[in-house]
Amino acid sequence: MRNPFRCFNSSPEIIRLAVMMYIRYPLSLRQVEDLLAERGIDLCHETVRFWWNRFGPMFAAEIRKRRVRNRSFSHWRWHLDEVFVKIGGETHYLWRAIDHEGEVLEVFVTKRRDRKAAIRFLKKVMKRYGRPKIIVTDRLGSYRSAMKSIGNASSHERRRWFNNRAENSHQPFQRRERAMAKFRNFEALQKFTSVHASIHNHFNQQRNLATRADFKRDRAFAMAEWRQLAT
Repeated sequence: MRNPFRCFNSSPEIIRLAVMMYIRYPLSLRQVEDLLAERGIDLCHETVRFWWNRFGPMFAAEIRKRRVRNRSFSHWRWHLDEVFVKIGGETHYLWRAIDHEGEVLEVFVTKRRDRKAAIRFLKKVMKRYGRPKIIVTDRLGSYRSAMKSIGNASSHERRRWFNNRAENSHQPFQRRERAMAKFRNFEALQKFTSVHASIHNHFNQQRNLATRADFKRDRAFAMAEWRQLAT
């Protein structure tokens, strides 16, 4: 594998740090620039923008590849949900699939939330991860119609309160969206949400479910793995 950092004057450590700060935390480009300046790293906020556009998708793809390789697919349950997002003042829909452990599997942006859009979303997720044992959704009719079309109706569950896990999974992105002052085009939203989901998965240690010692161990492991990306 060719070194992806070979044409850059900055070290890979600084590039990874800048990308992680911008994607992981609800910070603007200029706030990342200021925080790096406090560490003695002098760069422009446009450099941070260029770095996350260049390296963010590459880091996210490597994280997804490692997680798919290490995942057990037995008794897998998915939760699907969608929320409204604004692009240039126009309403779009952000579909999200997460598993029963709370990890985001796929994020997909569409202009509508009809049967056709639901089918596209389901096929995209299943192409990458296969078919789960159970799929849990809210009572949106598009899901039921899409499940029948792809022959997955028998594993579909639609019960009230069952889908809280998927609905809560939108919160980290919504906080990030407010910091970015919305999105201006469809492609930028799709790109950022996919990168954000993978990096959030990587650092999400579900702190409320672990002891302090376990949390510190998992956090250190996640950071060590992050530093090895694209090496």
